[in-house]
Amino acid sequence: MAVRAAGFRDVLAVAEFRALFSAQLVSVTGDQLARVALSILVYDRTNSPGWAALTYALTFLPDLVGGPLLSGLADRHPPRAVMVLADVLRALAVAVMALPGLPLPAVAALLIGVQLFNPVWNSARAALLPQVLPGETFVPGMGLLMMLVQAGQVAGFAVGGLLVAAVGTGGALLADAASFAVSALFLVTGVRSRPPRESSGVRWWQHVRAGFTVVAGDRRRLALVALGCVSGIYIAGEAIAAPYAAELGGGAVVVGLLLGAYALGSVLGMAALSRIPPARRGPLLGPLAVLACAALLGCALRPDLEGTLALLTLSGVASSYNLIANTTFVQLTPDAQRAQAFGFALTALRVSQGLGVVLAGVAAERAAPHGVVAGAGAIGVVAALGAATLWRRAGRPAPAGRE
Repeated sequence: MAVRAAGFRDVLAVAEFRALFSAQLVSVTGDQLARVALSILVYDRTNSPGWAALTYALTFLPDLVGGPLLSGLADRHPPRAVMVLADVLRALAVAVMALPGLPLPAVAALLIGVQLFNPVWNSARAALLPQVLPGETFVPGMGLLMMLVQAGQVAGFAVGGLLVAAVGTGGALLADAASFAVSALFLVTGVRSRPPRESSGVRWWQHVRAGFTVVAGDRRRLALVALGCVSGIYIAGEAIAAPYAAELGGGAVVVGLLLGAYALGSVLGMAALSRIPPARRGPLLGPLAVLACAALLGCALRPDLEGTLALLTLSGVASSYNLIANTTFVQLTPDAQRAQAFGFALTALRVSQGLGVVLAGVAAERAAPHGVVAGAGAIGVVAALGAATLWRRAGRPAPAGRE
C-alpha cells in the first residue's frame, strides 16, 4: 500500500515547529526591510549608486566567512541557545545602526557583523529541525520554511520602500531590530532546549575540518551540493531583471513581475513536491534540475512579457528540486557535524550565486538580455546533467568496506 506523504497540516500541528516557523517569518521579513533601508540610507547620504550597490553586496559577502567558520557553533553548543544569541546580537547591532548620523564606515562594520550571524542561525535551524520533525514530517517542514524564505523576501522588498517612506530609514532599521528580538522570543518560549550533538570536546578548528571532510569526502553529499550550485546559473533572469524589463519595454513594475515569477514558481513547486509520496521524490532530483535550466532556452525565441513570465515561472517550479537536495543533504549528514556541514554547503551556494549574478551582468553589457538568459540556460543544462550524473553514480552501492 502506498505511504501517504506527510503534509503541511501535519507539521503545523507541532508546536515547536510553529515557533520555528514564526521566528523565521519575522526575521526574514525584517532582514529584507533592512536591505532596502540601508540602500536608501547610503544613497541619500552619498548620492552614489555605486556605494548603494556596495552596501547591498555587503549583506551577502559575510556569509562566505560565517558559513565555514561559525556554523559549527550549533554542533558544539545547544542549537536553540545559538539561535537566540544570534538574534540578540543582530538586534543590538541593527538598533545601533539606526542611530541618526552614525558614520557610514561604522554602519558598514555593524552590517558585516549582523550578516556574519545569518549562516549561524540558519545552520542551527538545520541542526535542530530533524529533532523537532523526525521521520517523514521533516520534508514538508523544510519545504514550508523554504517557501517562507521566498515569500518573506518578496514581502520584505515590497513593503520596505513603503515603510521607509512612512517612518524613515531609522524607523525601518528599528523594525528590523525588533524582528530579531521577536524571533528570539518565539524561540525561547516555543522551542525546547536540547543538548549539542557534538560532545567529544574536539577543538574548534578540528571541528571545522571535520565538517569540510563530511561534505568533500562523501560523493553523495558532494553531488547534492553540486546540484544546489546549479542555481547560480539559472538565476540569470533574476540577475539582469532590470535590463531584461527594459528590453521588454517595461519599467519597475515589469522588474517586479520578472522577479516575482520565479519566486511564485518556486513556491508552487515546493508545495507540489511536499505532497508527493516519499519514494517518488528522489528520482525527480536530476530531471527537475535540468528542467530549471532548460526552461530558459525558450528565451532565445525572444518571447513577449507573458511568454517570458511563463518560462521564468516554469524554471521556478522546477527549481523546487532544491527542497529534495536540501532535505536529503541534512538527512545524510551525521548529527555531530550537521550544522558545520550545512554551513559549508550554504557557502558554496552563495559563491555560485554571486558568480552567476556577476557573470550575467557582465554578459548583459555585450549581449541582449534574452540571449544572456538563454545562454545561461544552455550552460545550466550541461552543468545540471553533470551534477545529476554525479548524484546517480554516488547513489550506487559502495564496494565492501566503504561508506
